[in-house]
Amino acid sequence: MNFRPISIQDKDVITAFTFKSNFNNCDFAFANMCSWSFLYDSEFAVADNFLFVRFYIEEKGHRHLAYMIPLGNGDLRHAIEILEQDAEAMGFKPLILGLSLEKKEELNALFPGKFTFMADRDYFDYLYLRADLATLHGKKFQPKRNHINKFRKLYPYEYQPITPALVPQCLEVERIWWKANMDDKDVEGLSYEQLSMTFALNHFEELGLTGGAIIVYGKLVAFTYGSPVNDTVFGVHVEKADVFYEGIFNVINMEFASRVPEQYIYINREEDLGLSGLRQSKLSYNPVIILEKHAALRRR
Repeated sequence: MNFRPISIQDKDVITAFTFKSNFNNCDFAFANMCSWSFLYDSEFAVADNFLFVRFYIEEKGHRHLAYMIPLGNGDLRHAIEILEQDAEAMGFKPLILGLSLEKKEELNALFPGKFTFMADRDYFDYLYLRADLATLHGKKFQPKRNHINKFRKLYPYEYQPITPALVPQCLEVERIWWKANMDDKDVEGLSYEQLSMTFALNHFEELGLTGGAIIVYGKLVAFTYGSPVNDTVFGVHVEKADVFYEGIFNVINMEFASRVPEQYIYINREEDLGLSGLRQSKLSYNPVIILEKHAALRRR
């Protein structure tokens, strides 16, 4: 296969496969693939009507080649065999990441006993009904509405779509958030996120992103952005705020969700990375699906 690095110019080629798929995994959002490609050396190829994506991960201090499940129409068994040949030619055991439970079972049926499967709860995606996040209707969302009502009483605010003119202010909020969180999290990981976010904000329209910001007294205090994963799932990739403003995350979450087009049934708010506070926050919004993501390693 003729793999090449993922770039902005490849958006139409890649989304021709991802938008039509039923894969709800946030890693299939083109904006994620492209804005994180610097870290994973992500590449893609198209062969036999399938999209192949490969990249590198760090595993116990060693760099390992990994693949996403091939996307396309046709013989999946044949596509996996092509993937295996490519991995072996590169000197690696075939490793496929991001498999849903259904795809894990399908892969095991196609290659019984040939793969070892693993799953890490820290990397499961959280999917919500768009309508739930947009309206916060019902008793289960009463605490969220209380936070929002308190914020509205304290701060007159406006919501604005992200435009190039707002990018410098978004990056400033990111620096404020980063400073407040760097003592409690992996500094290296946050630095990578900052690089990915800077790239995304500076290539907003080309990546197919949409986003919004909360403005209080003329100052941007929160922003978020995302992009489609497929035709029915919208991914929220980033949500940052100045935590001085109590309830600000509830406000930016609801304001943005209410503007996500109704064609998207679900909103994928990605993983919690094993961070207890983030997990508690994501669970508090009552996900309708916690999307399992399994890894499959080919046995010798």
